[in-house]
Amino acid sequence: MNEQQGKINDTLLIQAARGLASADILFSNAEVFNPFTGEWQPTDFAVNDGIVIGSGSARAHHRIDLKGRRVVAGLIDAHVHIESSLLSPPEFARLASEHGTTTVIADPHEIANVCGTEGIEFMLGWRGRIPIDLFIMVPSCVPATPLDMGGATLGPHDLVDYSRREGVLGLGEVMNVPGVLSEEPDMMEKIGLFPIVDGHAPLLSGTDLNAYIVAGIQSDHESSGYDEAREKLERGMFLFIREGSTEKNIQAIIPLVSWKNVSRCSFATDDRHADLLERDGHIDDCIRKAVASGLEEELAIRMATLSAAERFALNDRGALSPGKIADFCILSRGREFSVERTFRRGVLVVPDHPVSCPPLDGRFCCKAPAVHDILLEGRGSALVIGLVPHQIITRRLSYHIEPGDIPDVKRDILKAVVASRYRKGSVGTGLVHGFGITSGAIAGSVSHDSHNIVAVGTRDDDIIRAIDLVIRNRGGLVAVSGNDRTILPLGCAGLMSIRPYEEVCDSLRSLNRHVEEIGGREDSFMYLSFLALSVIPSLRITERGLFDVDRLSEVSVFSGETR
Repeated sequence: MNEQQGKINDTLLIQAARGLASADILFSNAEVFNPFTGEWQPTDFAVNDGIVIGSGSARAHHRIDLKGRRVVAGLIDAHVHIESSLLSPPEFARLASEHGTTTVIADPHEIANVCGTEGIEFMLGWRGRIPIDLFIMVPSCVPATPLDMGGATLGPHDLVDYSRREGVLGLGEVMNVPGVLSEEPDMMEKIGLFPIVDGHAPLLSGTDLNAYIVAGIQSDHESSGYDEAREKLERGMFLFIREGSTEKNIQAIIPLVSWKNVSRCSFATDDRHADLLERDGHIDDCIRKAVASGLEEELAIRMATLSAAERFALNDRGALSPGKIADFCILSRGREFSVERTFRRGVLVVPDHPVSCPPLDGRFCCKAPAVHDILLEGRGSALVIGLVPHQIITRRLSYHIEPGDIPDVKRDILKAVVASRYRKGSVGTGLVHGFGITSGAIAGSVSHDSHNIVAVGTRDDDIIRAIDLVIRNRGGLVAVSGNDRTILPLGCAGLMSIRPYEEVCDSLRSLNRHVEEIGGREDSFMYLSFLALSVIPSLRITERGLFDVDRLSEVSVFSGETR
């Protein structure tokens, strides 16, 4: 739109708002939630050129009677990795829009770790082509730490142009906490490029948290407990309360939210698989879970709309008030928060047709390891990665291991292997507790944040077979046992499927059934994807071997000594 067209549109909007010209549409007989006051208001509202021009009776070319239905502004996800849904951007948008989401703030650091700026451009290229508004937070840490070796390295010079790009809001989650605290020049330069900076600081507290905030970081979505969240909120951070596939923090944290602080609190799904999105929903699910945990529904809706919009200075959305974009949801009858219809810029969203997505090379320059590559020799006290239910943090466990003990299905101690997808011969092996697998193996090319190939299993040959299937499919999630195998190919950078979301969900259900048959826990593939995430305490496994996040060093499985 040129400047003259903008002036014409502004004039028409002002005239319609004053009642001097007819609006495009009058939505009548609605019960509209006002996030500024926290009240439900029986009213009509008028829309012109996709913009709300006012409430109350107005002249309009068309009238839609909402028959007393409750109406809320379009829902906003304050922090999400679309790649973690396993869906392409258009299919993620098609599914999310069915649940009332009209805006997402996405951090594409998963695809950036694989493809660099090509991955960021791939995500930005979907803006304006999908049924939701897609905004980008530029990845701050590619790779996640200086020790990690992924498919790309992005320095300040790679990010500077994005500070001026349409659709880019700021710098994505700064997960290199040690780099911030030690004032690494590149890290500090990245922070200085953007006015809005998101954080990633699990369990950070005290003076280190002070320093992290002083460096310019404004938000956090990694709080897993009430006290941690309260400390961050008290020190001025924006709080994104997360509910993903494995990271379930609403129940613990939501009692903190009140009308005094709700302007600083929003919802984030972060990492949520497609099958959970289809079954339980998106931000609408966060609202329901918050209400079930004791929060007033009005507070939850405020978090999902205006609070998120204000955090990112998106002053054109978050409420159905004059001058805002007419993004809104019509709720089903009854008091439970359930979205029946979604409108974007005053037009009903009908996401009934799949949108094709081209494949994107996942840069698989590797081959499956041999048995001797994944041997784990030693005896005595061994460090074991302990999964924590519904969290992505892990526990530091110690077990006495004798030669021949692994796998130890009675104690649920299995071998975990990470093989580099970008180069041959880089393989790390460790031990993990908590998957519950009693036969076979699982593997995947989704392995935050470097996205090497990660596998867990009971037999070396099954682990190797699963890894080989991932490589042969140029990315995917795999379960094997005996002669059986189940595969979800991920043809877009080894992270996302290019299939319609209905097919992806069917494949995920088949994978999960297979995992259940071999004894695995619920959401095993999401837990698997975080085993190599070397910025979340406490123990991780990478292609270099066992990594102690607390010490920021690689350690021996058996001696526990720094290597």
